[in-house]
Amino acid sequence: MTVTVTGAERALPADVDQAAYRIVQEALTNVSRHAGLAGGGDQVRASVRLHYTPDALTVQVDDDGQGSGTRSAGPGLGLIGMRERVSALGGRLRAGPQDGGGFQVRAELPARAPS
Repeated sequence: MTVTVTGAERALPADVDQAAYRIVQEALTNVSRHAGLAGGGDQVRASVRLHYTPDALTVQVDDDGQGSGTRSAGPGLGLIGMRERVSALGGRLRAGPQDGGGFQVRAELPARAPS
């Protein structure tokens, strides 16, 4: 797994900080449960990206799995929980398969620095 942080890292409001942590936690749990193997039968790789801007934090988790792990019939409770967390903060969440394989979770969280 790789972690990349871009932008000016700074303190975040507690609710945004906790939401970002939980989103990464759930997305990585989903990788271990659902991603299966990467192309060619290799172990799945995941990347976590945090991008700070003056008004937002973008959290993105990508994997290169082929989805041969266990699958649920619909959106799992983890994705529902992520969507609810992001929505409660006035942010946006996209989660779904990527072209060429793998899965991406991307949350954009409004994040003004605490006063």
